Amino acid sequence: MRILPRVRLAPALAALLALTAAATAQQIRPASTRPASGAFLRRPVRVPQGAQAHADLEYARVGDRRLLLDLYVPPRKGADKLPVIVWVHGGGWRGGDKSNVRAIPLTEAGYAVASVGYRLSQEAIFPAQIHDCKAAVRWLRANADQYGLDAAKIGAWGSSAGGHLVALLGASSDVKELDGTLGQHLDQSSRVQAVCDFFGPADFLAIVEAAGGAETRAAESPVTLLLGGPVAQRKDLARQAGPVTHVSKDDPPFLILHGDRDRLVPLDQSRRLHDALRKAGVESTLYVVQGAGHGEFRDPNVMPMVREFFDRHLKGAPGADSRPAPAGTQPGRPQ
Repeated sequence: MRILPRVRLAPALAALLALTAAATAQQIRPASTRPASGAFLRRPVRVPQGAQAHADLEYARVGDRRLLLDLYVPPRKGADKLPVIVWVHGGGWRGGDKSNVRAIPLTEAGYAVASVGYRLSQEAIFPAQIHDCKAAVRWLRANADQYGLDAAKIGAWGSSAGGHLVALLGASSDVKELDGTLGQHLDQSSRVQAVCDFFGPADFLAIVEAAGGAETRAAESPVTLLLGGPVAQRKDLARQAGPVTHVSKDDPPFLILHGDRDRLVPLDQSRRLHDALRKAGVESTLYVVQGAGHGEFRDPNVMPMVREFFDRHLKGAPGADSRPAPAGTQPGRPQ
């Protein structure tokens, strides 16, 4: 695989791709997406036929603020419990919504999908976002029996800012200060069993180094807004927010995908995370999507790869050889 030079981070991270539509679907619009006067009208989620949609389930509160998730549950086979995919949307930590749920097609493969809404950076700075995501995982475990979920088999998938948050979910299960104290289920674990990270930032200090600091000094920079100030003034918080900081040998397996033409989140970010995981002895596969920009994945291998990864780690299904690729592997193949 050819090594690309580091790329400068643009002033803002792009929003995630539009919703993935299922072939045969019913439409729902969660209550939280019904606009008040003058509010932005979000696209209704298309749910595969036969799946049940549970909209706006409250997993925690912050004051009067309700933190909500949407849960999509496919039909069960007998008494079998369903493995769960926690989807975390992108949007530069300042945009996006839980109705933007790319993981919906996995309900047709026998997964329950929980799309998590979390506080954006204009409402609360880091670590609020990861506190919310971990509270959602705890809620899912505490309520698993009610919805027929397997509390021992929870995977996480997200893209861009959501990729950052799911990578942090995977890498920081043993970091108390990132657990938070939200919700009524602090007796439950926030650990996940597998992580699929689509082009998420992993090391904010390295981003600043590569970009010369200019992009992250701007008041409107997504990273500045997430941290509540420029990285140069918030180095400790920036370090804490980076998944690479917390990697340890006990982390779950990772599948990382990144486009080789991404001009918003440098490919180097995924390389750094992949290398840190491998160095710690954690299973990690990095797949570089040839010709792809930020979220522009048209590679037909992507979705089958994601499904095979979760099948292998959440269903115990045999999969393709996941060992490291040999030296000289070209982009477009896992390494």
